[in-house]
Amino acid sequence: MKQFFNFLNEAKDSQASMQAKRLGLKGDGHGGWYNPQGEFVAKTEKGELKFYNQGQRTGERDLPQQRTKANQQVAATQAATKPQEQQPERKQAEVLRGDEEGKGVTVVFGRFNPPTTGHKKLLDSASSISSGSELRIYPSRSQDPKKNPLDPSTKIEYMKKMFPKYEESIIDDDNMKSIFDVLKTADDEGFTDVTIVVGADRLGEFKNLANKYNGDLYTFDMINVVSAGERDADAEGVEGMSASKMRKAAADDDFDTFKSGIPKSLSPEETKNLFNALKKSMKVSAKESYNLWEIAPKFDWKNLRENYISGAIYQVGDLIENLNTGLVGRIIRRGTNYLICVTKEQYMFKSWIRDVMETVVNYSGPSGVPAKQREIGTDAIRKYTMRMTGTTDIKNFINKYRKK
Repeated sequence: MKQFFNFLNEAKDSQASMQAKRLGLKGDGHGGWYNPQGEFVAKTEKGELKFYNQGQRTGERDLPQQRTKANQQVAATQAATKPQEQQPERKQAEVLRGDEEGKGVTVVFGRFNPPTTGHKKLLDSASSISSGSELRIYPSRSQDPKKNPLDPSTKIEYMKKMFPKYEESIIDDDNMKSIFDVLKTADDEGFTDVTIVVGADRLGEFKNLANKYNGDLYTFDMINVVSAGERDADAEGVEGMSASKMRKAAADDDFDTFKSGIPKSLSPEETKNLFNALKKSMKVSAKESYNLWEIAPKFDWKNLRENYISGAIYQVGDLIENLNTGLVGRIIRRGTNYLICVTKEQYMFKSWIRDVMETVVNYSGPSGVPAKQREIGTDAIRKYTMRMTGTTDIKNFINKYRKK
């Protein structure tokens, strides 16, 4: 067991080393990293590369995370008196030398289906964390009747009314389907640093995924994934409000609970309209029964897991979408309560079964169909397979070549 933990620690250290070398830094063999001018700029801490300001030295008290005018003058003097070194492809070496400031952006990527008072807390946290840098809010583009009932246009329309302070920051872009799309766009636009603000329960997922492909899909000098705070599903008020509770309230025709999760910026009439729009999109009514594990899995974990263990959902080879990151991939492995998936570009990601939905391609309607519509030998499975493969016509070769 000790050897296994040593292996994990070594793997983390090697990732930090690769990042440092990619930025043109040289190590001292003890976790410290120096720029081409011999100035200490970073060190490996807990397997990650932590950056410091000009003038910082190993073992000394950390300086505030901003450049002082004196540091900029020192860096400018060094740049003028020392020969220019070969620069890495990106701007990190320039930033570390003090030639220019890094360009940062703070992003939020989420479902907001429907938007709630809990999301307002998330956006307020993101605004505070951004500290004056550009803030971009990307609502996901997915839609299905159970977990993502509102279409993107309707969802964004209500978000701008509910969160008027962030109206200009809410991005309506069909191409921003996943967190990878968001990061690649920021990279293409010249941002050197990116901060991703997420709920505490998604911190590890986003942190591992975003850093794993840095240097491949995109190249940032710094990727920070920051928690907007803990959420308690059993708490009252904003702390316990979630989109899952709102979908359940709509399915139960419980308007009182629903309106308690809507910011006061939305008028009573607009709140009622959103409630009705959500019910219509979910295709449920008070007289109909529904499966709670399908619309709000966190509140019915037992039945979700039973359906998973029995093989009724999420088989190897199925195409699924991660509801947190927007990544779409085929299942290559089924764990006890998680899935390992690979995108068509061959990027691997891991998802908890509560955070995914089945998806289809080449189909304009809602994603996913229940297991009963995929029974072998039925017209339903034929139509489902045709949508999955983009097939528009099936010829009857059996009758054509049958011996007469």
